[in-house]
Amino acid sequence: DALAGTLGFLDSPRTDPDPERVELVDKGDYTREKIVIRTAARTSVPVYLLRPSHRTPPWPVVLALHGHGYGVKDIVGLWEDGSERDTPDGYHRDFGVALCRQGFAVAAPEISCFGERQTDFGYLNRDLGSPVPGTCAHTAALATHLGGSVAGLRVRDALRLVDYLETLRDFDTSRLGAMGISGGGMHTLFSSCIDPRIRAVVISGYFSTFRDTILAMHHCPCNFVHGLGAFGEMADLAGLIAPRPLFVESGSRDPIFPAHAVRRGLADARKVYAVFGAEDRVLHAEFEGRHRIDGEAAFGFLRAELMELARTSGGRSREADG
Repeated sequence: DALAGTLGFLDSPRTDPDPERVELVDKGDYTREKIVIRTAARTSVPVYLLRPSHRTPPWPVVLALHGHGYGVKDIVGLWEDGSERDTPDGYHRDFGVALCRQGFAVAAPEISCFGERQTDFGYLNRDLGSPVPGTCAHTAALATHLGGSVAGLRVRDALRLVDYLETLRDFDTSRLGAMGISGGGMHTLFSSCIDPRIRAVVISGYFSTFRDTILAMHHCPCNFVHGLGAFGEMADLAGLIAPRPLFVESGSRDPIFPAHAVRRGLADARKVYAVFGAEDRVLHAEFEGRHRIDGEAAFGFLRAELMELARTSGGRSREADG
């Protein structure tokens, strides 16, 4: 696959996930389990698994992919120091918890370069008084040096996480969705392009055009993939998702993914989907606000799409309503 080769690292040998449970917390209407799995020979990924207590398993599943910030804790109801919170905060708005309360099992990985996966590269040059690079910048440079990209590393983690979820009897991965915000939206786009097991896709605060966003203003180095221009625009990449349903959520005043760029990208994506006779499968909800999760329409989209799969494609679920 040409895109897989451009992203890089996706041909890495598979490894035993060797899951290790770190904690299990009962939150009343859901449980939160933290595990650590291996996704490559030298890569360990913390993952939060949220299970709804008010539904009978096996549950439809959503990969919840966070964006820039202090990491996965910010979408599963935890402050950066690990303490509990029960009121959504920040631009992520605890959307992993919100998804679980909708009736989904949720798998929320710590994305490369954030939270527990930050790396202090200062030991390499601290004694010389040189500036210490941030994790994203250093990882992007190293990934490029090795012929790949940060996006490739993140997609590899998602692929191996889905492999692991397929071994869990209470997770119905025949009804698998993905939802991400900002950098997690980028992660969702590329992961969905590569992995057809993702059956319904929600991209929040990202899908637009490269020309008007990523290439028009300052963005983190982890957004860039060497040679990606050969594949065209975001809308062209969406052709690798088609005809699977794609839902885009955006804020009317998002300063880094402006509304006009989102609308342009969506118009082009519908033209691409039209080739598959599926232009009506590209959906959009614009809410009043800035760069954040909204979720109101997106959660309904995932419920409709993944519950419909239970009726039409022989999902493992014993209940049509999850």
